[in-house]
Amino acid sequence: MSGYPPLKKPKIEIVEDEEEEEEEAEEEEKDGEIDEQFMKEQEEALLALVDHRTKEVGHLNQRIMYYRTQLEEAEKRLEDTQSKLARLRGRNAVKASRNLSNGRENVNTKKRSASPITKDDVSSQRDSQSHQTQVTVKPSGDSSIATKKPPSPFDKNGDSSQNQTQSRPQLLIPSVAATKNAQPVTTKESENKVTSSVAKSKGEKARKKSPEPEKVETQPNKGTTVKLEQREHSDLIKSIGKSSSAVTIRCQTGCLLSSQHKRKLRSLVLCPTNDQLFVTSALDGIVNLWQVQGRGSGATLLSATDCQSDKQRRWPEDIAWHPRGDKLFSVYSADGGDSQISILNLNKGKEKTRVSFLEDKPHTKGIINSIMFMPWDEKSFVTGGSDHAVILWNQKDGEDVWKPKSLHRNHHSSAVMGIAGMQHKNIVMSAGADKRIIGFDATTGRADYKHQIDSKCMSVLPNPRDFNLFMVQTGTPERQLRLYDLRLRQMEIHAFGFKQESSESQSALINQAWSPDGLYMTSGSADPVIHIFDIRYNAHKPSQSIRAHQKRVFKAAWHHALPLLISISSDLNIGLHKVN
Repeated sequence: MSGYPPLKKPKIEIVEDEEEEEEEAEEEEKDGEIDEQFMKEQEEALLALVDHRTKEVGHLNQRIMYYRTQLEEAEKRLEDTQSKLARLRGRNAVKASRNLSNGRENVNTKKRSASPITKDDVSSQRDSQSHQTQVTVKPSGDSSIATKKPPSPFDKNGDSSQNQTQSRPQLLIPSVAATKNAQPVTTKESENKVTSSVAKSKGEKARKKSPEPEKVETQPNKGTTVKLEQREHSDLIKSIGKSSSAVTIRCQTGCLLSSQHKRKLRSLVLCPTNDQLFVTSALDGIVNLWQVQGRGSGATLLSATDCQSDKQRRWPEDIAWHPRGDKLFSVYSADGGDSQISILNLNKGKEKTRVSFLEDKPHTKGIINSIMFMPWDEKSFVTGGSDHAVILWNQKDGEDVWKPKSLHRNHHSSAVMGIAGMQHKNIVMSAGADKRIIGFDATTGRADYKHQIDSKCMSVLPNPRDFNLFMVQTGTPERQLRLYDLRLRQMEIHAFGFKQESSESQSALINQAWSPDGLYMTSGSADPVIHIFDIRYNAHKPSQSIRAHQKRVFKAAWHHALPLLISISSDLNIGLHKVN
């Protein structure tokens, strides 16, 4: 044994263990505080919900009492009317018996048709219907040919069982002058004049066909406007998911033309009154006005207008046509005190005077994501933004005087991504990143429809034919498109979706569009394809997918009259695809 004392074991490990225990204790204490805070928040939320439910029950009880009173009064009125009818019939029976007893019955009869319509009415209706045929117009200068169209996705009157057709007068192309930013385009104004037949009123004699279309003056540059089309409701919900096979559409791709934009495209919107016109916008802040040539063989750039915001020089986030087709409304951002709404008047010649900005700035922060005119009134539109707000704008005295009114700011807890108006009710639908879908009645000032789903919402799109049907775009892969019935609360009718090879996430820049007959939907994709969905198909996948571009497709819109799909892509091209 050597004389060296035994070495003591260092206490480093013990110190380290003590530090770890202290850290764990601190973490447990923090977790306990977080749990306690979470429990308090949950308790407060539940108390608030109980209070809300209590008020809701009381309100519903009041409504029940009110409708019971109304029912009792209606029953009394019905009984009074029935008693009056019985007394009247009794008097007639007494008179008839007296005439028979005296032998002086004198019945004067006249032969009548089983139909309540007289011959004169039938002839006048036939004369009126003979003029109410849709007109297919060739913008290249050829004479217009009136033809009855066979049933197709572009037939707004639905299937062949509905024989009523509505005449749609053609709107003259607004007098727009090409700006310095526009590419040189050769167009002849004489070739752009259109002749169309106008439906005659009952009993009116046919006039001689004039080479000039009927004009309605709109200041200042003699543009033309037409009456808004009255759409008819069709019950399409009952046919959703009822077919085991999809009806495919033959699509002829290959016609791609340069968008003339320098940065990625953002919007594609078709003119509501002139089937030949559509606009595109991009991150360069330019709004291009296009005219479809022939039956979709090409398109001509008519003008390019700089629509960047006044201060921050931002691009338009979203664009909406005025229902009369002579102006374009754009939305921007609420940050930095910048202008929030601009109006592009297509009937003004000089670029500096064509774009004006509204003074009011009701949105408080972030991007204004969506703008849409309401289908029940051409003098009102709605905007939705990142500040959780939905704002209604109404036109006041003056051509471009619009005043905002807040519909709601608290129904969404995150950004409002999409807004739209329902056809048959004054209900504004909004979809938010908080996974909520809100239907707000602008007349009564309350939310009549509330639904929260399992994924963030990015847009909402009502069906053009079934006024109770609407689609919501979500961020769930392979279940991006959800169909809902406004009458059924918190119930999903069907869901469609698609796979993406380029990206797993769903972009809010991808948009959808309904076909004019309401039976088909198109959707862009992170891939260079257009997805087409038949709502009658009981599967959840696209009925067909068409490779149309080199990069992602932002949107593919159905032309109102021609068998044509118009698409935009991040490859900076516009696609014109003929479909049958």
